[in-house]
Amino acid sequence: MPRTHRSRSLRLAALATALLAAAATGCNAAAKDDGTSSGAENGGPSFTLVTPDPVGQNEFLKLAVDGLKTAAKAHDGSQKVYQSSDPASQQQNVQAAVDAAPDVVVLIGFEFADTVAQQAEAHPEQQFLVIDACTKKTYANVSCAVFREHEGVYLAGAEAGLLSESGKVGAVDVLDTPQFRRYSDPFAAGAEKVAPKTSASTRFVGGQSPFDDSARAKEQANSLLAKGADQIMAAAAAGNYGVFEAAEAKKAYAYGVDVNQCTAAPGTVVDNVIKKTDVAVQEGIEQVLKGKGGKTVSYGLKEGGISLTGLEDGVESSKCVIAEHEDVLKKVEALRDQIVSGELTVDDPAAK
Repeated sequence: MPRTHRSRSLRLAALATALLAAAATGCNAAAKDDGTSSGAENGGPSFTLVTPDPVGQNEFLKLAVDGLKTAAKAHDGSQKVYQSSDPASQQQNVQAAVDAAPDVVVLIGFEFADTVAQQAEAHPEQQFLVIDACTKKTYANVSCAVFREHEGVYLAGAEAGLLSESGKVGAVDVLDTPQFRRYSDPFAAGAEKVAPKTSASTRFVGGQSPFDDSARAKEQANSLLAKGADQIMAAAAAGNYGVFEAAEAKKAYAYGVDVNQCTAAPGTVVDNVIKKTDVAVQEGIEQVLKGKGGKTVSYGLKEGGISLTGLEDGVESSKCVIAEHEDVLKKVEALRDQIVSGELTVDDPAAK
């Protein structure tokens, strides 16, 4: 989900956060080494992941942790996760990771761009992998993985346009910035592509905790619903659950992000824009180990880093509403193929 658009953790899920931190290998609230390092005794490579927020129910970050674990297992190596909670702990965790000198330090999010640039210059032998962002300057020891979220959101918008009965769709977005508008503007464009008379509106969560405010996200969703929208793109990070509640109460429909969120509100969530953070982490680490680091890889529909639940295997058991609309999926598949081939280009709000 978004977190750069990305999902942030729910404060209401503090208990789940604590349980995950205790269960995950080497997860720490701040830069504290708990001594856990699977595979280290075999002399395998070591990988350290630093998150910008607690993992908790943040699906975007949970996928990144999964990718790290998979990479460590594939190379019989060790893995450690440092969970940050604020700018100070982010800095502390990055420094702790660098001091430990693992084979690859993986960082998630735009918050780390400047810090990585400084560390890359100070430690040219240390390899870094930045997910969902990149440094302004190119460094031989910094690899980056970024996503073209707008392509998947466009397809979700097309589904909304085809399914809408009111001719009105909307989006609840985190913040009114070009980067986050990747989750709202293309939604409107996709809907208008298949149903030209569709009208679209966007509401922004904002406030003190825009990534973690389910109540405020629900209010914004209700505002859209009150004006007749019957299809809503939920791009409110952890606040998505508030959007789902609002849509369910009004018998409207919503769209999730990052992973399959249909299970959170069966019968209400139509589909999800899947952002495969785990794939980016795994493939990024693999390239670094092969000596092919220092590059930026962009993941979109063509590369398989962005997709919809409806376009993936197992949609029949996904609990997504789109599984009941094979005719809509066929039209969306055609649009996807046009984007992959280059016949159709989706405008990127962040590039303007």
